[in-house]
Amino acid sequence: MKTKAWIAAASALAGLIIASGAHAALAVGAKAPDFETRGALGGKIFNLKLSTQLKKGPVVLYFFPAAFTPGCTAEAKEFADMSDEFKAHGATVIGMSADPVDKLAQFSTEVCRNKFAVASAGPAVISGYDVALKLPDPRFAGKTDRTSYVISKAGNIVYVHSALDYREHVKNTLAAVKSLEAKK
Repeated sequence: MKTKAWIAAASALAGLIIASGAHAALAVGAKAPDFETRGALGGKIFNLKLSTQLKKGPVVLYFFPAAFTPGCTAEAKEFADMSDEFKAHGATVIGMSADPVDKLAQFSTEVCRNKFAVASAGPAVISGYDVALKLPDPRFAGKTDRTSYVISKAGNIVYVHSALDYREHVKNTLAAVKSLEAKK
């Protein structure tokens, strides 16, 4: 996308974000819908299945609107910066957006710095997690809102943070992971 068009789209999104809030319908205690999709880690594309990831421990499943946009880039960099701390507390971080997997493969190396997987959320995943970005502007149709879920090893939602402002997602999900670990 050309820079001017991208800036206009980002400005429109920022205005719409202020006018509307993100939401998440999956409540704490709900069973997280299992899914299989294509993801990327370190630029390598692979099949990702949530139930397989949960066998290792809790999962931070965070949805973001679009790779390489300012807020999504800042959020992914923050998750990458804190990835060792998430791992130290037994959690796997997975970023999800409606972007095609080839774009996410590039994002996984350039922005996520090979620290965690990012995967493509198709319509069934977006619907299952109720993360469709509900803005009146058709340029954002099919995108996901910014919602972070912490999912226990048993597959239950233990924490939800839904806000289009990226700044609290990493801090809050890490606190939830630490709390979950403390309850063991």
